[in-house]
Amino acid sequence: MLSHERTALKKKVVIVEDDADFRTLVRMMLAGDDLEIIAIADGTGAMDAIRQHRPDLVILDLMLPDMNGWEIFMAMRDEAESANIPVIILSCVGTRHDRSFGLQVARVHDYLVKPCLPSRLRASVAAALNNEAPALGGQAATVNNRALALQN
Repeated sequence: MLSHERTALKKKVVIVEDDADFRTLVRMMLAGDDLEIIAIADGTGAMDAIRQHRPDLVILDLMLPDMNGWEIFMAMRDEAESANIPVIILSCVGTRHDRSFGLQVARVHDYLVKPCLPSRLRASVAAALNNEAPALGGQAATVNNRALALQN
């Protein structure tokens, strides 16, 4: 396989995270998963990167210096090119209300609270890239072909 063919097969993931150390940590968590990672430090750059790279997945922090992560999420949903890109929230904002809003109202692919286990992040990313429902807390159920998260 030629090197340019291999690059074309890689899935693109945009990470929007203002903390440089945490961006590096997420990169390390996803290393070896044959992904092209595009890391962005702020909300303004996020939409530009999403438009330019057309990623297969966005991992989004909610607390950014220039805007709220939900603003980016809504901007994505307002544009046809990004409306169907799966989003994983990875944030320190993790009350039951926040998670319920994200998963049930906004319908993000997954909502992970920092810090999270590398295996949990990798599993969520793999599920999103394979169009599968995430198994929250290692448990999931399906009812009428809809995935439901089971609370521990």
